[in-house]
Amino acid sequence: MDIQKYISSGILELYVYGALSEKESREVSRVLKEYPEVKTEVEEIEKALLTLSSAAAPNNAEHLIFSIKEKLAKSSKAPTPVTTPVRSINWITYSGWAASLLLLIGLFVFFNRTNDLRDELSAERARNAQMEEQIANARENAEKAEELLAVIRDRNVERVPLRGQNVAPEAFASVYWNTQENTAYIDAKDLPQPPRGKVYQVWSLTMQPLTPTSIGLLDDFEADGNKVFSLENPNQSEAFGITLEPEGGSETPTMEQLYVLGTVAAP
Repeated sequence: MDIQKYISSGILELYVYGALSEKESREVSRVLKEYPEVKTEVEEIEKALLTLSSAAAPNNAEHLIFSIKEKLAKSSKAPTPVTTPVRSINWITYSGWAASLLLLIGLFVFFNRTNDLRDELSAERARNAQMEEQIANARENAEKAEELLAVIRDRNVERVPLRGQNVAPEAFASVYWNTQENTAYIDAKDLPQPPRGKVYQVWSLTMQPLTPTSIGLLDDFEADGNKVFSLENPNQSEAFGITLEPEGGSETPTMEQLYVLGTVAAP
């Protein structure tokens, strides 16, 4: 093997920098064991890179200048030895590696900052989407409020107050019954939150004989902010009642769970 040609090929610099493949690194390690001059060259390269890395640190700048001056002074005083020429260190090559390393560090910092900005932008978009949703909900609530006002003020609407019964004396509800459109609006904001697995069921009642007819459930009670529910009521109602039933409702009212009851005013 032509050792000087092998040393000059640049493969040792790549070996020290860790840029070789696993197979190439194993080959260089084998050559290091076989040829001492190659091992010496690798050590020189490592020292040169260490010097460059020290020079890149701001806190070591003065120490580096002092070391260089000291080596230059010793070099000028010492006699020139007659030795076998050793290949000079290619400082341009090592400076290139150091510059590449600094570039990689800069790119790493840049991409980290870019990721932070991307995360901030995503968070801002999420906040904007949430705000848009809140505005849409506010508009929807305003439209519902206007609709309810129109319902309440309609001449064909009859208000039926439903008062609390034994199971919940403090409960209260109102039925706004539009007899022309056969629609009943249930204002249930003064009913307590139903427990898990239970639902309020609204009944239309006729008194002689007492006949209850279900007109619907107050589904999604917790999620409904206005607590106003629209149900169809084509019946000739003489009273309305609301009971607490298992989820899905019941065929007949559970009278022990009658929360509110109210009669329709006589014409």
